Amino acid sequence: MEFDLGGRLRYVRSLHNLSQRELAKRAGITNSTVSLIESNQTNPSVGALKRILDGIPIGLAEFFALEPEKPKQAFYRSDELIEIGKGKISFRQVGNNLFGRALQILKERYEPGADTGKVPLTHQGEEGGIILSGRLEVTVDDERRILGPGDAYYFESWRPHRFRCVGPVPCEVVSACTPPTF
Repeated sequence: MEFDLGGRLRYVRSLHNLSQRELAKRAGITNSTVSLIESNQTNPSVGALKRILDGIPIGLAEFFALEPEKPKQAFYRSDELIEIGKGKISFRQVGNNLFGRALQILKERYEPGADTGKVPLTHQGEEGGIILSGRLEVTVDDERRILGPGDAYYFESWRPHRFRCVGPVPCEVVSACTPPTF
């Protein structure tokens, strides 16, 4: 059985209400390093993991002894979705504890002009979504498309990708990715 170190770190970090940026600052590493570990793209040495856990703070033994909570809730009202975005991009996540789970579902909202950034995103897994309203420019590798209501995307997440709201109205999307990346 494969050990999900990244998911466990994400779970412990969220239990302590820490952002990736805050944990990275406390541990003296970059927030991209925390992101890479949490998405299981890199494995830290035992010493590096200890320094990261010291920033929470939690010991190595306690970290490895944690067992994921079994999901009990199957249905979520709109006001129970967890906001994990910021600024002009809202990511409302279904469920607050994704530790041990293989799928992340989001209701995304991009305000006009909102962009995931000039540097394309890359991470392990797959992702897809369906546009509910507005227009979303999706770039995957060197291919760019403007998608409208009812249009969809689905690709391997290791391919460089970027999202940008085009047009005068917000864009809403329901998306899913595996494994969870936030």
